[in-house]
Amino acid sequence: MSNIKYILGSFADPDEMMDGIDKLQANNVSIYDCFTPMPIHGIEAKLGVKPSRLPIAAFCFGITGTCLGFSLLFYTMTYDWPMNIGGKPSLPLPAFVPVTFEVTILLCALGMVATFFFRNHLFPGRAPRVMDFRATDDRFIIAIDAKDNADHDKIEGLLKSAGAVEVKYNERKYVSYE
Repeated sequence: MSNIKYILGSFADPDEMMDGIDKLQANNVSIYDCFTPMPIHGIEAKLGVKPSRLPIAAFCFGITGTCLGFSLLFYTMTYDWPMNIGGKPSLPLPAFVPVTFEVTILLCALGMVATFFFRNHLFPGRAPRVMDFRATDDRFIIAIDAKDNADHDKIEGLLKSAGAVEVKYNERKYVSYE
């Protein structure tokens, strides 16, 4: 059994990489992932990536912030330290709006940052997961799972015909900086 885990096709141009994705998918070759130094419009649809669920998380964090902000004000103004100021009610809802809004925005922003870091495995002290170091600089990489696709010569030929500058076989899942 081979130790090869991924076949990496390195492209110099994003259009050639998109053409390579089309050729691989036309030949029923499953693509593990693509790594690019810049965002490429339409690549998610081509690879069949599902839309992000981060807006749902943002809504949940916002609702949590709204409930906590309102609860804090309600508790402090009604139970903990009620004050009768000029005969006004102890539960003045219009006065709660700015504080509730600010707590909503604060918790939503902090929750989204934490969710982003958690979802992308960007923990402090973690070694970066990079298939090919040139993908962060000037190369466009298509990674193909070698265990799912048995005909390596066919895949290499497809990548070369699509304009791949280099095709290499990666034996480890990720390369670390260590």
